Amino acid sequence: MSDDVFAWIEQNDGELDSISWQVMSAATALSRDLNRPLVAIVLGENNDALTQSAIHHGADKVMNIQDPSLKRFRIEPYSAIFTALARRENPSAIIMGASTAGLELTAHLAAKLQAGLAADCTDLSVDSGQIVATRPALIGNLVATVRFKKDAPSIATIRRNVYPPADRDIARVGEVISQPVVLSEDQISTKIESVEFSAGKVSLTDANIIVSGGRGVGGPEGFKPVIELAEALGGALGASRAAVDAGWIPYPHQVGQTGKTVQPDLYIACGISGAIQHLAGMKNAKVIVAINKDGDVPLFKYARYGIVGDLFEYLPALVAEVKSRLAR
Repeated sequence: MSDDVFAWIEQNDGELDSISWQVMSAATALSRDLNRPLVAIVLGENNDALTQSAIHHGADKVMNIQDPSLKRFRIEPYSAIFTALARRENPSAIIMGASTAGLELTAHLAAKLQAGLAADCTDLSVDSGQIVATRPALIGNLVATVRFKKDAPSIATIRRNVYPPADRDIARVGEVISQPVVLSEDQISTKIESVEFSAGKVSLTDANIIVSGGRGVGGPEGFKPVIELAEALGGALGASRAAVDAGWIPYPHQVGQTGKTVQPDLYIACGISGAIQHLAGMKNAKVIVAINKDGDVPLFKYARYGIVGDLFEYLPALVAEVKSRLAR
């Protein structure tokens, strides 16, 4: 067993997911505690710049797999490559970000390798040579400690924005090892016909500020002042499941247990009651502001600041004040 620590550098169509350097930060600390090399895994097309960047961010070695079939994430080729690498190299741990792709890929790998999996972790450590993961449960009211057996790789995903990005040192050197693909394009059953991008929009998962609307906005038109506040603050637009299920706003904006988990510096909830499913996706925001006509909704228990009143009166006033202050 090599006992190396594997860290996935996630990219899609050449665009790096910023969670990758957070993964490198967690994996660097783990490899140091285990006294084992850190191996970055880079899958994609035209990866040379990214492999060097992985070394600059802490990798001792980089497994570089380049092929047009890997340009965008698909579970079959990615899982086949990771499974082959893990069976050949026997790493002590495989660390990925708790992104949509990372969560899917780690679940696939755990099943194939019959290995333990801890998802959405907030900490990784080593206790007496054993890898230990910490992950919140029940919207943070319970913290679970997961200990991995040593007869299979320990697989974990890291919650976004918990670890700081790994430091970059352009003087670092490391080994780049080219690896072949496992599946050819004609062996992959899923095909990507087209990709649609929301140009000019702030990524919900990366945003430092999020303004969300819920059932209390009353309908699609009720999102207009929510959107205006998000744009004035330079933040992202979020929504509760109730608003999404009602068809008022597309699913990519959904925050919660069945949507995206976010951890911004500021989360402003407009007309959202704070059901447990929604809290699961945003409870760890640094500052929560709740705006609701009903002062008894659960979200006020978690908010640092609360406004009991009509959001259609307060949001335009907030937008005007923000624009006034930013114009100074």
